[in-house]
Amino acid sequence: MTTTTRPQSTGSAGDGPQAQRSIRGGSLPRYAPPAVLAVSALVASGALFALGSFHLVTAGLITAALYAVVVGAASATVENSRKAKDRLVTAVVYICFGTAMLPLVSLLATVVLEGITRLDGYFLTVSMNGVTPSMDAGGVYHAIVGTVAITGLAALISIPIGLFTAIYLVEYGRGRLAKAITFFVDVMTGIPSIVAGLFVVALWMALFGPGETNGAAGAVALSVLMIPVVVRSSEEMLRLVPQELREASYALGVPKWLTIVKVVLPTAVAGLTTGIMLALARVIGETAPLVLTAGSSAVAINWNLFNGQMMSLPVFIYSQVRMGGAVNMERAWAAALTLIAIVMLLFLAARLISRLFAPKLGR
Repeated sequence: MTTTTRPQSTGSAGDGPQAQRSIRGGSLPRYAPPAVLAVSALVASGALFALGSFHLVTAGLITAALYAVVVGAASATVENSRKAKDRLVTAVVYICFGTAMLPLVSLLATVVLEGITRLDGYFLTVSMNGVTPSMDAGGVYHAIVGTVAITGLAALISIPIGLFTAIYLVEYGRGRLAKAITFFVDVMTGIPSIVAGLFVVALWMALFGPGETNGAAGAVALSVLMIPVVVRSSEEMLRLVPQELREASYALGVPKWLTIVKVVLPTAVAGLTTGIMLALARVIGETAPLVLTAGSSAVAINWNLFNGQMMSLPVFIYSQVRMGGAVNMERAWAAALTLIAIVMLLFLAARLISRLFAPKLGR
């Protein structure tokens, strides 16, 4: 006689959904996180007002800390532990993001509020020629011309050198030479800007004699700082291009140089443009190398990079702050706002260029 053993049930049929609900736990209402955030803000602001030491940044930090603690505790009580950890980590991520954005927003707000009072058409279209420091006149046109000319020549020097170096390292470089180039590029990335200025001063003294300062020397100094950034960023973007695209081009009989021109570079053009713009933003605000190489006393408009001193926006800001006084500080803030606006315009132009030349991905 054969005996059949049935598996014993561990509970009644109604225990299944109940067990699943116990595993999942409840769920906080959708309005709970915003409500917790609002209550945390009210509590933090009220406590600081009561203590007589209210500050927007302090209130924001306390609000964020209270929100993370309360929403984590509420989720752990109503929901399960996994959901509570998820909400807590999400809150911490948003808090870190807000903390990182806070200095940037504060900086932009301060520059805009301080610089907008003097920034107008007159300030942008006249120079400081014939203007004494105490006069409520003059503008920044000569510094804009110098910044555009010096940075443009530095980009003209740096972009081809940096891009071709990156192409060599990714597509051709093997052995000790490639390792040596990578090592020196990494070293140059950390060179202080004042060292680059001193190097160009020594080079110019050896070539043209002492005391020779002009915009071209400043452009060479900026290119020393810009080239390693272009090389590293371009190298990383070129390595992101799938190897399958290169192999498909080789399979069709396309030579390597044409594959690089027609396949690799168009595929990476958006990243390459972003890297180049980051390098430009890195050098356009440099002051120390330009003080040593391009001079700091030019007050007239100078379009010739190879003749005479040339003012730039960072040096103009430095010189105005150094002289002190309410009028000079207003000029410095307005020049800083102008510099930020130029950088933003450059980034917008780079986005348009990368979108125009990027490969079309239509089906």
